[in-house]
Amino acid sequence: MAGNAGTPGTPRVLRAMNDRAALDLLLEHGQLSRTRIGKLTGLSKPTASQLLARLEAAGLVLATGTTEGRPGPGAQLYEVNPAAAYAAGLDVTPERILAAVADITGRTVGSYELPTPGRRPAHPVVRQVTDALDGAVKAAGLARDDVHRLVIGTPGAFDPNTGRLRYASHLPGWHTPALLDEVAAALPMPVEYENDVNLAAVAEQRLGAARGHEDFVLLWNEGGLGAALVLGGRLHRGWTGGAGEVGFLPVPGVPLVRQVTKANSGGYQELAGSQAIPRLARDIGMTNVPSTPYAEAAATLVARAAAEDTVLNRLLLQTYATRLATGLASLVSVLDPELVVLSGASLTSGGEVLRALVQDELEDLAASRPRLVVGDVREHPVLRGALESALATTRDEVFDTSR
Repeated sequence: MAGNAGTPGTPRVLRAMNDRAALDLLLEHGQLSRTRIGKLTGLSKPTASQLLARLEAAGLVLATGTTEGRPGPGAQLYEVNPAAAYAAGLDVTPERILAAVADITGRTVGSYELPTPGRRPAHPVVRQVTDALDGAVKAAGLARDDVHRLVIGTPGAFDPNTGRLRYASHLPGWHTPALLDEVAAALPMPVEYENDVNLAAVAEQRLGAARGHEDFVLLWNEGGLGAALVLGGRLHRGWTGGAGEVGFLPVPGVPLVRQVTKANSGGYQELAGSQAIPRLARDIGMTNVPSTPYAEAAATLVARAAAEDTVLNRLLLQTYATRLATGLASLVSVLDPELVVLSGASLTSGGEVLRALVQDELEDLAASRPRLVVGDVREHPVLRGALESALATTRDEVFDTSR
């Protein structure tokens, strides 16, 4: 019998499939009764009862109370056991590391921010990672060993062929050859790495504006300008993990980026990136340009322009929209996506006003006409995507009752 445990159609596999279906329903709906689970899964009452008893014994569900407001005794309610497993995510930028821990239901139970200012980090990257994770774990009242999986989001991407971080020369300390092995040796759980913009796309696909869409592009503009490509429901990372590094994209009106492994200007980043917006504001005659860091200043300027209808504000938004559409036209002409999600503070701060302007410009510049939407996940989308990515794998492992 042991040799047939994983064979499709065997009782063990069928039970595991029913178990997973019930657990997914509980994640989606919250508390459910045995009768409701039976109706949603198509299982008989006895089978649903056996399923819930099995999952309760395995520590995957909890009996949490009874229904109220109806005549007669209330029905027992069940929910996924939040403590069945925990997953963690890190969002890394040159200035700080955000860390969070979520329980298996997706609820964040602990978070922490570790400042990492300066070109030369005060501590090695491995120490930064462990300190940030430990801060979130402590805030959750847990220990490191309680975390089932960790996903780390960084600018650029780790080349799957060499293990070296590429396209992120501005991230100090993250380029040593043995870094991934050192982090793995320091932590008790599996660690995965993902591009930050890809994780923002994961957040939108699971929780936000791209739910239900198999093919979409997410354009990100905040500290840097980048894109995530989702094709057939899956992230397209490319041969070296560099798919979506559109900041280097050659576009008219600005110099070509040469020697892209070094920090330099040019390309789509210089045309439409966050650092271009304060400069554009000054060029058109605005005098109240914020002196804050460029990403913050850009978001402030775009939000103000969308909220206050003046000649200069309209000119700023229209010029910015044309610049954004110039690079987007190349992407949609090649990929022909169903949807384009605008994310990152320098895009979301413009709201519907900026979105409509970019949509109009793109329809003039590109043969295909995807629908543009503003991203829904506004609070720490990279970190939220890291948690969602870690939770997806964790659930696949913890919810597998066929073993």
